[in-house]
Amino acid sequence: MGEINWAIVTPLLILQAILAIAALVNCLKQEETTGPKWMWCIIIVCISIFGPILYFIIGPKKE
Repeated sequence: MGEINWAIVTPLLILQAILAIAALVNCLKQEETTGPKWMWCIIIVCISIFGPILYFIIGPKKE
């Protein structure tokens, strides 16, 4: 116990980073969001994989 299987963890970390970067770029380019942009940036960065997913579901303001 205690040994990390990096073959499994590394792709997940890369996927999480790509998702967070995509969400941040989208958030900053978005004209209007549901709530302030600074709040969404904090949520995306601080809430691991669920922050970006939350942003893509409810963050961008629907026209």
